[in-house]
This record gives sequence, C-alpha cells and structure tokens, in this order.
Amino acid sequence: MSDTTGTKGRLEGKVAIVTGAGSGMGEAIAKLFASEGASVALVDMSEAGERVADEIRQAGGTAQFWTMNVTDEARVEQVFGEVFERFGALNILINNAGVAGPTEPTDKVAFSDWETVFRINAGGPFLCTKHAIPYLRQTPGQTSIVNMSSIYAIIGNADVPVYHATKAAVRTMTKTDAITYAAEGIRVNAILPGTILTPMNLEKARQNPGYLEEMQAIHPLGTIGEPNDIAYAMLFLASDESKFTTGSELVIDGGFTAQ
Repeated sequence: MSDTTGTKGRLEGKVAIVTGAGSGMGEAIAKLFASEGASVALVDMSEAGERVADEIRQAGGTAQFWTMNVTDEARVEQVFGEVFERFGALNILINNAGVAGPTEPTDKVAFSDWETVFRINAGGPFLCTKHAIPYLRQTPGQTSIVNMSSIYAIIGNADVPVYHATKAAVRTMTKTDAITYAAEGIRVNAILPGTILTPMNLEKARQNPGYLEEMQAIHPLGTIGEPNDIAYAMLFLASDESKFTTGSELVIDGGFTAQ
C-alpha cells in the first residue's frame, strides 16, 4: 500500500547511484532524489560532485561523493562495491554521465574522437549497468536503472553525429537490458531529453548570441527545459510508482519531436 500521509519521500529508504552528478541534470537528479528520501551516491570525474554532496547534507539529506571515470572498469567495480558496503543496498542506478563530442560532420570526424565519445556515452552505461546488476540482485524489492538517452536517438540533426549515434545505442541497450533482467524484477528505462538549460548549453549560448532564443522558438511550448524537468521524470522511473514500466522511453522535449 502506498503512503498517503505525505510525510514520506517517494524514494524513502532507497539507495541511488547517480553518475555525472557534479553539475547540470545529474546535480538536479541527485538533489531531488535526496529530498525524496534516498541515500545518494554521487559519482563524477569532477570534484564538483563533492560540492553537490555537501549541499545535500546541509539540506538534511544523505549523500556521499566518489570520484570516478565511467570508462574505467576497475574503478567502477571498486566504487559500486564501496557504495553497497556503505549503504547496504542498491535500488537505483542513474546512468547520466556523458559528453557532447565533436561537431564536425561524419566525414570530418577523427576515429579516435568517435571512439572516445562512444566509450563515455555508451561504454559508461554498459560498465555501470554491468557492475550494478550484482548489487541490484541482492537488494530486496523493485530495483531500477534509468539511462540518459536523447531525442536524437529517434530523430536526426546535422550537428553532433557521434553523440547522436551513442544515444541511439543507449536507447537500444535500454530495451535489451529491460527484457534481459525483467524476470529478476530489475526495471530498465530511458529518458530522452530535448534542449535543456545545462552548463553545456549555457556555454553554447555564451559563444553564440541568440542561440537560446532560437531554441525557444522551435519548441511548441516556446521554452527550453530545465534540469529539474528531467529530474522529476527520473524520479518517477526510479520509484516504485513505475513498477509496471520497463523497456520504455520518456521523451521530454517541449513537443519538439511531435512536429
């Protein structure tokens, strides 16, 4: 029976790992999850993750930060083991860490750059899922993995072709893993964001005056998404509220792909 008193958070008693938690959508997800009662393990290559963890603790939440590169399998395995030892469970994995990659067209992209972006954007979720599964299996009740894909996993655009390809890989990996682990009660879903006001897009706007206004104009809702728009979607898919949802993709793009 669900709680109706309003006193419990939607993730009360759960343990979540959030990758790329030092800024942008990862930061928003980590803070929201903590405010909803989760113990949050923040991982990021940047020490900014420690700042986010401190802010969560100052607000009364439970959080701990680990420095981790999602492409370093030995480090992923080590950190996930430490998280499980520290909190005694692992209910949720949020595969959020990623990079944009080169903006050149396909015929101009160096294969070494292609490999780098794939290692981070597709290899990272693969490694994190691989090493989370044993701990998700040991945690009673519903468990959930949510992958960060993109609307450009389902439509094309001539700007960052390697990034788009990686997000398509994540989209299909989500569905495959959902089927693979469904019988064990491990749900796997994906979020497909449109344009969001992340540090990356804010920097792009700084370098290209008018960029944000242009983006707003092409979205039917007439605005650009904020990190919390993604965080609340993540919250639904991470919580037991979505217990009958797996292998799905939630598009959050202000109506862009509906055109």
